Amino acid sequence: MKAFRTLAIATLTLMVCLGIASSQESNLTGKWQTLTNSPSFDADTALLLTNGTVMVHQYQSVKWWQLVPSATGSYLAGTWTELASAPAGYEPLYFGSAVLADGNVVVEGGEYDGSQSETNSGAIYYPATNTWTSIAPPSGWTHIGDASSVVLPNGTFMLGNCGYAGSECSPFQLQQALLDETTLTWTITGTGKADQNSEEGWTLLPSGNVLTVDMNNGTESELYNPSTGDWSLAGDTFSKLPNASCYEIGPAVLRPDGTVFAIGGTSNTNIYNSITGVWSAGPTFTGGLGVDDGPAAILPDGNVLVDAAPISPCYASGSKFYEFNGTTMTPVSSPSGASSNPSYTGRMLVLPTGQILFTDGTKTVQLYTAAGTYQAAWQPTITSVASTLTAGSTNNTISGTQFNGLSQGAMYGDDAQMATNYPIIRIENPTTKDIYYCTTHNHSTMGVATGSTIVSTEFDIPSTVPAGTSELFVVANGIPSKPVKVTIKAAAK
Repeated sequence: MKAFRTLAIATLTLMVCLGIASSQESNLTGKWQTLTNSPSFDADTALLLTNGTVMVHQYQSVKWWQLVPSATGSYLAGTWTELASAPAGYEPLYFGSAVLADGNVVVEGGEYDGSQSETNSGAIYYPATNTWTSIAPPSGWTHIGDASSVVLPNGTFMLGNCGYAGSECSPFQLQQALLDETTLTWTITGTGKADQNSEEGWTLLPSGNVLTVDMNNGTESELYNPSTGDWSLAGDTFSKLPNASCYEIGPAVLRPDGTVFAIGGTSNTNIYNSITGVWSAGPTFTGGLGVDDGPAAILPDGNVLVDAAPISPCYASGSKFYEFNGTTMTPVSSPSGASSNPSYTGRMLVLPTGQILFTDGTKTVQLYTAAGTYQAAWQPTITSVASTLTAGSTNNTISGTQFNGLSQGAMYGDDAQMATNYPIIRIENPTTKDIYYCTTHNHSTMGVATGSTIVSTEFDIPSTVPAGTSELFVVANGIPSKPVKVTIKAAAK
């Protein structure tokens, strides 16, 4: 649970240390660009809808907006429209969120919700109708707060209550709950959790289990097994990651090689091998940096983009950005405004282009384009789709492998979740180069790194797709499949 934050500006000198490469040694040429059309509102958490648009929350308000890419699929040149507002009075600053397997969006809990420091409110958004419906909290949950949450491989949304043993969450609570989306009711799960949920991030593993690093138990980590509903110990991290002064921890990102890069609210980072179940040391931040709340995201080349800042005093300004390649962290360029921002103001979202959308609670929204690219083995593959499709048609079926990507994508922790481990389908006209995003739904899995297992999804084709030969791609976390040629028939009149 965050205390009210006092921001301090720090002047930092970065020095070479274990695992940290100097900027002179860097051959990374990733670049930042500010959106051509800046929003009229202060933007924070962003979610990728399954039709390729981006749903963005207006800072501490009931308002939500939509970023629509240009005709050629450019988010840099995208335009903004206002969506329906959340239920009256539901205006959290930090909250749990997820895009579900049917394309609907769930938003739960919240910190600093108007006059409430933690709320138990929640709601579900239906993109097809641009409407919201409130969700009652699990029985007995008076506080949800800036909640830990994850979508399990079977498509069920799991939520943790704040679990904080303080005045706002007394008596001590320690529960997780599963959402039945049809009835909007909850079932309690999570037997054997060793620690409270507050401030913990949940990382989905290729096994389908969920990894977390405990906040209160030193170097302890845990695994949740969706099949049994039980938690078990997952071994000690190599070094301590929670920042006891701030009661914060950084994000933990699954990489294509099956390792999880876990970043501390301290200057430590650790690496969890999801195959062997063993923790090892990662590189250490120098200059008093760490991530006492803040974002990180997987790039198409498997590197992890990290937003770090001074950790003493807590929540200090002076963000610096790094890429971690599995061994070392290399300083890279920073977005405008980073020097006056703490890490916790940042949010990252992996776009279908492979770019990272970065928001910081202001009207300046930026994109990071990495220098590297993906390996062929990481691409989704299409094994079955109709060769002739009709513009405006719905519930078309497509099958293949790795439709959900190799990672959840972007991570933050309990304060914000922006996972994109679901298939996005785009159709490209070979003559005009215009790009049309289909709306995907009813994914057969929400797991990650599903390997050679055949998975599927359904998709609806925009009526505006022109007739003729086009190329169809499945995209997962910014990595596209090889194209499949399809014939588009004109929409029925």
